Amino acid sequence: MSEGVEWAVHCCLTLAWLDEDRPVPTARLAASYELPPAYLNKQLQAMVRAGILASTPGVKGGFRLARPLEKITLMDVVTAIEGPDEAFQCTEIRQRGAGVESPARGFRVPCAVTTAMRKAEMAWRRALAAQTLADVRAAADRHAPQAGESLRRWYARGSSSSPPSSPSSPSSA
Repeated sequence: MSEGVEWAVHCCLTLAWLDEDRPVPTARLAASYELPPAYLNKQLQAMVRAGILASTPGVKGGFRLARPLEKITLMDVVTAIEGPDEAFQCTEIRQRGAGVESPARGFRVPCAVTTAMRKAEMAWRRALAAQTLADVRAAADRHAPQAGESLRRWYARGSSSSPPSSPSSPSSA
């Protein structure tokens, strides 16, 4: 899984903690976690295409949540960033080398490796689909109760066009 998933979840939490109606520019979100703005913007645009974020173009533009955290699952974010394809891709190597001369009927049923990997992936996907970003925020609030307030203070410093020098603690979540 790419780091873009982590970035996307943190940005959603940041937008929720800020609880603003106005959009937050990519540069501000990137600065709050010291991320490259261009690459972060690609992740945020993927979240817009998935209906998780809404974007506003222009000088005062940026991103905001398109729906409440209670309506966004971790699986929604993973799918938005990574795509819907399964993580494990069976290439049927059992049909090569020593298996080349084996009868075709022996390959009609998926192999034990594919079956085990698909079973594990389904459990992983179900677990991600069962957790909303509201659940993650609640856990973050329990773990670091000051994180939301710290982010709000950090964002309040400086203008929206120039990010402040360094966050005091937005990475606590």
